[in-house]
Amino acid sequence: MATHFLGDTVVLTGRTMRHVTRSLDTVITTAVTPVAIMLMLVYVFGGAIGTGTVSYVDYMLPGILLITIASGISYTALRLFTDMQGGIFERFQSMPIARSSVLWAHVLTSLAANVIALAAVVGVAAGIGFRSSAGVLAWLDVAGVLLLFTLALTWVAVIPGLTAKSVDGASAFAYPLVFLPFVSSAFVPTATMPGPVRAFADNQPATSIVNTIRDLLARQPAGAGIWTALAWCAGILAVAYVFAGIAYRRRIS
Repeated sequence: MATHFLGDTVVLTGRTMRHVTRSLDTVITTAVTPVAIMLMLVYVFGGAIGTGTVSYVDYMLPGILLITIASGISYTALRLFTDMQGGIFERFQSMPIARSSVLWAHVLTSLAANVIALAAVVGVAAGIGFRSSAGVLAWLDVAGVLLLFTLALTWVAVIPGLTAKSVDGASAFAYPLVFLPFVSSAFVPTATMPGPVRAFADNQPATSIVNTIRDLLARQPAGAGIWTALAWCAGILAVAYVFAGIAYRRRIS
């Protein structure tokens, strides 16, 4: 059964990856918006924001990476919605394939596409002055946190991809996720925020994830913050996976 599932997932992932490679503008678009925000913040607002001895591009890059992921997963919902509307799921149901492999193919494609977009954003950041003294293990830790966050948000994206009534509805859910890092420690210290805003910023997932990535890239001890970040990612993943499974079973029943 496991071999059957893995084989079906590999084949279907190849199918969805071909859709991405034939439409590279989606990956480019995923990276363009975060890059534009990064350039604006660094060159327009960066000089007015105090981050101590840390350069502003180093300080705000983790938040930009989260925005990149939030932008990218909207295309996952869109591709899934398109497949649902095109009747491809009904065709798959008539074939001897593992049903869950259809969703996992979209999820793995999202991971691959987001990795490309994240690499492009980091490359641009390096071009405008981003520097990190982090070692290989720290970079691997950063990659692990980002991949887990991407996996969690991708399963969130699966839900509107299965339940939306229109193309706009399938992708619009990502807008709040894109703006969530702005109300966190991503771009300004939370200590500068008014009381209620600061309380929200200090206790939402983006802040713990941003702080963890920032500490790892700066070779600072992440401390208990890394466990908070991982707990947020794992919690979002677990809840989204359950609700996505429920939505999928209802849709194909």
